[in-house]
Amino acid sequence: MHIREAHIQDWDAIWPIFQSVVQAGETYAYDPSTTKEQGLALWISAPRKTYVAEVNGHTVATYYLKTNQAGPGAHVCNCGYMVAPQARGQGLASALCEHSQNLAKELGYLAMQFNFVASSNTGAVRLWQKLGFEPVGQLPKAFRHPTLGLVDALVMYKWLADS
Repeated sequence: MHIREAHIQDWDAIWPIFQSVVQAGETYAYDPSTTKEQGLALWISAPRKTYVAEVNGHTVATYYLKTNQAGPGAHVCNCGYMVAPQARGQGLASALCEHSQNLAKELGYLAMQFNFVASSNTGAVRLWQKLGFEPVGQLPKAFRHPTLGLVDALVMYKWLADS
């Protein structure tokens, strides 16, 4: 696997991954009808950095990194990760998260926060905890899962400065 910085011309390869995750409506609080142009703005244009993971020249996963809050909170970043359905279970999310933490430190961030992790996304919650993130807040019934109904959303946090 090769992880590299993404550029606008990578969007055509990222879009199918983004679209499948968003349309499923199980993990991200993006409108399932998000258009390709809206997705480009959310995933490539707005974040500070976007990366792709490639296997044999094919894009199989992606993540973005952005400043979570401006001003006095600008030392904390936020990331989002997506893995193509056919590439799940191969350690890609773990590799991307580790890559993003190293990048965050290089960029001068002191902490990383995941703002809205659906509690029903047990695989992600377990992985983030394994990688040192702690649930620091729970938003009751804040995420509308397409089959489970209203589930809690977690705020997860990791201090990076000492790691």
